[in-house]
Formats: sequence, structure tokens, C-alpha cells
Amino acid sequence: MNKNLEVLSPAGDMERLESAIRYGADAVYLGRKNFGMRAGSPNFDYDTYAEAVAKAHKNNVKVYLTCNTLPRNNEIPEFQQFIEEAVSACTDAVIVADLGLLGLVKKYAPDMEIHMSTQTGIVNYASANELYNMGAKRIVTSRELSLDEIAEIRAKTPKDLDIEVFVHGAMCVSFSGRCLLSQYLVNRDANRGECAQPCRWGYHLMEEKRPNEFYPIFEDEKGTYILNAKDLCMIDHIDKLADAGVTSLKIEGRAKSSYYTAIITNAYRMAVNEYYKNPENFVLPEWIKSEVFKVSHRKYCTGFFFGNPKDCQYYENSGYIRNYDVVAVVDRCEDNTVYCTQRNKFFAGDTVEIVSPMKKPYEMVLSEIFDEKGQSIETANHAMMKFSFKSDNPDMTFEAGSVIRKAL
Repeated sequence: MNKNLEVLSPAGDMERLESAIRYGADAVYLGRKNFGMRAGSPNFDYDTYAEAVAKAHKNNVKVYLTCNTLPRNNEIPEFQQFIEEAVSACTDAVIVADLGLLGLVKKYAPDMEIHMSTQTGIVNYASANELYNMGAKRIVTSRELSLDEIAEIRAKTPKDLDIEVFVHGAMCVSFSGRCLLSQYLVNRDANRGECAQPCRWGYHLMEEKRPNEFYPIFEDEKGTYILNAKDLCMIDHIDKLADAGVTSLKIEGRAKSSYYTAIITNAYRMAVNEYYKNPENFVLPEWIKSEVFKVSHRKYCTGFFFGNPKDCQYYENSGYIRNYDVVAVVDRCEDNTVYCTQRNKFFAGDTVEIVSPMKKPYEMVLSEIFDEKGQSIETANHAMMKFSFKSDNPDMTFEAGSVIRKAL
């Protein structure tokens, strides 16, 4: 039994960091303004980064700093300050993909723990062992590996080499994320965190002598989104990941919402806890599994974990499935009254679910809601307005930061 599975969550900004911490992450990964693979995320300057690390450590959560782009010559002189600031902020580990940066980390911060990114393209135990010999403490395997291949890497590498795998979120059409489509089409380099996601676009054919006459391209009768991948979801297979020797379960999504971070982190935290209860006969409760469907997502698949994927492309469109909306966040509970801040418009009489960390969502009807003055109101329709309601169960309490959502 693997009793040391790490739930590793994305943190694109401070709000998402707080969600990951609150909902049970063992560690978070985040980026600063440069050297990270998510240029579209808010990310952190040095002061907010140091604050984020301190906040995580106060809650016994580790912080891994991404510096996993493929940097150009002009960026190398900036790296010394970048890594020295990581040391100053007490970063637990840095994630790198470039061998040059690996060497510079060893030079400028010899005691820093190093994780090799999925961008490195690690698909065999020979590469894993060589990177270990070069100073890596952890490898993030390529997403193209099966569980059997990961298990063989585990069996043929030192036991103190950690193995991290992506278990949830968006998948890239290209090997280990090393894609040139975005740079070629719109001059946004995917290997420098600027991907425009052209794999999600719909494509048509145009004959050169018939401009503006577009003809659909059909890979088969299902449609034209020939590069569009489904999202990855392995929440029902925690036991198999543990049996393969995986150390860390990584959730994709630094550019996604704090609600996504909270709900998906919570789901995997509870799934891992369920695995610990009975590892030999792991059966995930249906209500935990259903949580991953209550965030904005594409259709799910299991990627390459069980061999060559048979059903991981989605040809109909590139849109997301969204069945729930966040309507509020709990500020505090006092005397059976729940005080909240509004996030989206809703009405008295709506049925909602209140999601607290590591608890089954609690469903109730908001039969009456009150404004800050305690006056009954029909709707909470002003952004970030304060309101309250009475709990329908005096034995239920909802901690600060709990999410209130309703079905669409």
C-alpha cells in the first residue's frame, strides 16, 4: 500500500492558492512572471510569491516553483536572480525542463530540490536514472506513458526518486506538450507559456482558386475538430496509480478558476483518503466521482494510462460542459446563520449545494435570503454583495471559504 500519495494542485494566483490549501492539497505548483508555462495566468511577483510560500507553509503545504519553459539565450542572465529569490522565499522545489537550467540550479542553489518537468519528455528508466544522477529528486513522466510503463520505471529507478504524473485536466495534442502549432500559426510559443490552443480550433479546407469557400474536413462522420483532445480524469483509478508506484498526483489547471481548484482538489483529496481506508478493495463513492463533473470540463477519458487511447479525441466541438454555477462563498457561520459574499446572481427559493472541505456537499433550499441590514430580499444580484441565510439544520456548520453552487 502506498500511504504517501501527494495531491498536487495548481495555483495560478493567490485566490487559487488559498482554494488549494483549504481543500486539501499536500503541495501546490505555481509560477512567477517569467520562466513558467502559463503566461496567461496572473502568476506572482516576488512579494506575492514570498507571501504565497509563507501561507502554504503555515498550512503544511509544499510549494513547487515552475521554471519549465525552454528559455532563449537572452533569458539565461535573468535566471540567477530568479533562482536566488526562490531560495530566499523558502521554495520547496523548482520544476525545470531544460538541462541548462538544471545545471544552473545546481550552481546557484545547490541545496534546492529539483523536479524534472513533463516537458523533458521522460519515457524510460534510463532517462530517469540519468536525471537522478544529475541531481533530480523527482521526474514528471510524459503523459504518453501507460501505467505498466510507469511501473517499470518505478521498478528500475532508485526508491528515493519521486514519480509524478498528471491525473486530471486538459491534455495537449503534442508529445509532452512540445507543440509548434501555436508559434507557427499566431507566433505564440507554446514552449514559453503562450499557447493559443490551436488544437481546439475547428478546421476547414479551402481550394486556392476559390477564396472564402470553406469546406469541412471530416476525419469521420463525427466532425471537424480533428486535433481536439478530451480532458484527463483518473479519479476512479487511485489504487492503480498507487500500485504503479506513483508518488504525486498532479492536477492540471493553473489558468482555471478558484472554484475549479477547490472542487477538483477536494475530489482527489477525498478519493485518496478513501483509498487509504481500504487499499485492497478501493471503490470510490459515487458522490465523490460526481464532483469532477460539477466544474467546467470537456468530456473525460483516461489518456494513455491503459495503453493506446481509443476514445480520447472529441470531434464535435471544443467547448466546455458547464452544469453548475458558483453563486457565493461562505464568510462565516454564527447562531445558525450563514454569512456570505455573492459571486453570481441567484434568487430566494433556489436549491443550492454547499461544498465544504472534505465533506459531502450539503443540499438545501435558500427559502429566504437577507441583505446586510437583515432585510429579506428576493435576489442577490449585485456583484460581491454581502448577504445571509438561515441554515435548515442547526447541527450543520460551514467553514469560511465553503463554496455555494447551484445547478444551471
